[in-house]
Amino acid sequence: MWESLPESWNSLPTPLRDPVAFAIPFFVLFLALEWAAARYLAAPESGADGRAHPPRGGYDAVDARTSISMGAVSILTSAAWKALALIGYSAIYAYLAPWHLPVDAWYTWVILIVGVDLLFYWYHRIAHRTRIVWATHQAHHSSEYFNFATALRQKWNNSGEILMWIPLPLIGIPPWMVFVGFSINLVYQFFVHTERVDRLPRPIELVFNTPSHHRVHHGCDPEYLDKNYAGILIVWDRLFGTFTPETHRPTYGLTTPVRTHNLLTLQGHEYAAIGRDVRAAGSWRERLGYVFGPPGWTP
Repeated sequence: MWESLPESWNSLPTPLRDPVAFAIPFFVLFLALEWAAARYLAAPESGADGRAHPPRGGYDAVDARTSISMGAVSILTSAAWKALALIGYSAIYAYLAPWHLPVDAWYTWVILIVGVDLLFYWYHRIAHRTRIVWATHQAHHSSEYFNFATALRQKWNNSGEILMWIPLPLIGIPPWMVFVGFSINLVYQFFVHTERVDRLPRPIELVFNTPSHHRVHHGCDPEYLDKNYAGILIVWDRLFGTFTPETHRPTYGLTTPVRTHNLLTLQGHEYAAIGRDVRAAGSWRERLGYVFGPPGWTP
């Protein structure tokens, strides 16, 4: 896919050409460190909701293996989606963009990183409020553990993100830069999936997404649902009214646990549920509601 890229891409430092591939050894290192620390933690806690809470930062071998396996498959599926997107983005960039931003200008990279992050916020928010998009994303929330392995529990259907990135080539950002920008965003998000880091200094917590903020996002407690969608900058949540601070340890996982480690079931069970609801619906309004309404929508 990369053979036809411009010379400017080849002149980039190697880590920027594929940030995710460069970061994999660091992912493995941090997984090992967190797992080693978790070996000495206490037994699972009991929550007020009656659900057993895994130990803070703890690991379950089967759960972690499931997350890592889902991440390995997502590398292949996301490559296929990006190959498809490259065709569309290249056409948009070549024929529709009113100008082409210079790749060697600092402001182009600022526009890229901030633009990717803002679009990720809105995609992420849509994913939690539109059931058909939630079906692609819910697998990431299915673990009842919150650790670096959970960060690798990624979706296999990237179609929503591909569509969300369209404004970037449309404003003149080269398609290859779009992929680099999202990879940087993804690498950052790996490191906020941990309970081993408490709150960071206040200025950082005010501006950036942190483990404390993202723990809230993975909580299925009523007060934490649909909060803290940020990728890198938590300022989007503060600006658009979706921020809430961490006041207690979250209960992780889906509101209705799936209770399986089968990869296909974890990725596809919500699509199957949508199909059942649509077949049982009594009108087109109900069918559309089950598909495009928020998760849990009923007539």
